[in-house]
Amino acid sequence: MKVAVIGAGATGLIAARELQSEGHRVVVFERKNQLGGTWVYDSRVEADPLSLDPNREVVISSLYFSLRTNLPRHLMGFSDYPFGVTENGDSRNFPRHEEVLRFLNDFARDFGLGELIRFGAEVVRVERVDSGKDQWVVESRTSEVSSEEFFEAVVVCNGHHTEPRVAFLPGIEKWPGRQVHSHNYRHPEPYQNQVVVMIGNGPSAYDISREIATVAKEVHLSSRSPDVKVSRLGNHHNIWQHSKIVCVCEDGTIAFQDGSSVHADTIFHCTGYKYNFPFLRINGIVTVDDNRVGPLYKDVFPPKLAPSLSFVGIPNRGVPFPLTELQSKWIAGALSGKLLLPSEEEMLAEVEAHYKQMEENGIPKHHTHFLNPIGFEYQNWLSAQVGLPPLDERLKDVFWQLVMCLILQKDGYRDEMDIDSLIRSAT
Repeated sequence: MKVAVIGAGATGLIAARELQSEGHRVVVFERKNQLGGTWVYDSRVEADPLSLDPNREVVISSLYFSLRTNLPRHLMGFSDYPFGVTENGDSRNFPRHEEVLRFLNDFARDFGLGELIRFGAEVVRVERVDSGKDQWVVESRTSEVSSEEFFEAVVVCNGHHTEPRVAFLPGIEKWPGRQVHSHNYRHPEPYQNQVVVMIGNGPSAYDISREIATVAKEVHLSSRSPDVKVSRLGNHHNIWQHSKIVCVCEDGTIAFQDGSSVHADTIFHCTGYKYNFPFLRINGIVTVDDNRVGPLYKDVFPPKLAPSLSFVGIPNRGVPFPLTELQSKWIAGALSGKLLLPSEEEMLAEVEAHYKQMEENGIPKHHTHFLNPIGFEYQNWLSAQVGLPPLDERLKDVFWQLVMCLILQKDGYRDEMDIDSLIRSAT
């Protein structure tokens, strides 16, 4: 089949490789002038630090300058292409972002993917053609010149680390301080001698708070977790942990649910991102509602349009590179007819049952794509679909130890963990 892949980040590259391996004819559309997606560092930040202005010039990447991976390279390769150590590169198990980009460029080179990519081609419309068979028109724009091309299938790999989500804070309209989202963070220097309140408790909040604390007067972490008590982090003289914010005030004060309050200069949102597919014109068959992309069967196929439309990389958590490889193998096999999907009715019933179970368990809609527990069950399900063994138990053990490091706020874990020894001891 002739297949369009939207995006040449890590997800789009592995999708293109798997589709090509199945004999499909692939065209990858990439609006930047290089591959790598979010792994391409851009020193620019957006004029609107919260990225809410619809007329702003959008910066794609969310990388900050010092970023190192929070997964070891052992968990960031593909099944037949490990993330090894390159000559004169960053040899650490948790390398800097430049090393990931080098890995992706090597991967693309070794599988001849570069010749499939149309750089500088922004997709502005994907629409189903009204015909008796699956056919899609993809409209792309290059240097203000638009062109249309027809495909039998479309795989959406545009990522979800560009459109920030921000927290709702009562009283924020009168708060006099500055707000910024982590999407627009590059260096700590702008926070010199400031009191910063940081919302969020994920990996980005963990890393950025430590870096900002090296120059800031104080950093106060705010979490929605119900069991958080106000306390100073043991290894840091100027980082405090708080519960969620209940209100912000006109005099610059921020009040927390734990009864404490601080007078802050900056509110820093480490609150994640929105799924956004502005190019899709599919009459509401797939929608984004409170960050739920749906309906999607197993986070990949819209039942009504499967398998001619699919999404790769939607799930949060899990082990991203191996997981997207499995999703891509599943899509490529479904398009070639080697792997059969359930009927539209069966897929839709499964999605609706999942939504109902979430509601019964009190899980909010915006957590629809949060894999639990940590994504191993989903990843092993995908492995079974494409005839591969489940994830190596030794790598699961490594992943769980990393999760515990974050939960316990353990600093320096990247340099202290001996991943190779952990894997050998689990053999």
